[in-house]
Amino acid sequence: MRIASWNVNSLKARLPIVLDWCRAGSADILLLQELKLTDETMPVEAFGEIGWHCLSHGQKTYNGVAILSKYPIREVQRGLPLLEDSEADEQARWLEAEIEGLHLASLYLPNGNPRPGPKFDYKLSWMERLIRHAATLIASEKPVILGGDYNIIPQAIDCWDPALWAEDALYHPDSRAAFFALCNQGWTDAIRAIHPTGAHYSYWDYQAGAWQKNNGIRIDHLLLSPEAADQLQAAGIDKTPSGLSGPLTIRMVSSGVIWLWCDLALV
Repeated sequence: MRIASWNVNSLKARLPIVLDWCRAGSADILLLQELKLTDETMPVEAFGEIGWHCLSHGQKTYNGVAILSKYPIREVQRGLPLLEDSEADEQARWLEAEIEGLHLASLYLPNGNPRPGPKFDYKLSWMERLIRHAATLIASEKPVILGGDYNIIPQAIDCWDPALWAEDALYHPDSRAAFFALCNQGWTDAIRAIHPTGAHYSYWDYQAGAWQKNNGIRIDHLLLSPEAADQLQAAGIDKTPSGLSGPLTIRMVSSGVIWLWCDLALV
């Protein structure tokens, strides 16, 4: 079974590309982030017409996550559980489901910039909630995948110029410490499990020829519980050209569409 994660940066704008990608059989399950759509405007029927199931947790204009699958989806959780002293969180950044015995979450972790400030505080608070909830998931002893746009550069190897990002929320020591606190629960980074060395980037700025120079960063991750990691066969970041045009940012640049994937021996 192939599971992929893709920050689509507006599903409305990219819908034909996503539908073509699904039709091509590029994966069995697709975790989407940054839909920028409400649940009411989610194109469920369009995916149904090509035989895909669709579950979304949307938000107008911003954020939004979804899980698409060739198999039926059972919803488990919308939004991360709150901490005891947390205020209500209306940002759509977490969607959890079960598919064919596999437990998955599509997540869109806050960017955190500018730092310092309330946005960075929210990022760290969100990560605290993630760490607490992830502990319950890994304790379940089920095959679990937490996939999506984490907006965190874990190590220097994951960035073309660490000095350039030193003060950014994506590479700040507090962000990285929280990420490793999560991983230390027993989660496996699928990319580094298969590719322990080398540059494997998932984001390139569209300016100054960053794509052409491969001046990127790795901020999208698939974290696997031990039960899922035992079945990991392959993982990668796909930059398949898709004939796009124009200065499309995030994981859609002028020469390709980017998605993160891993293969599990489940089906």
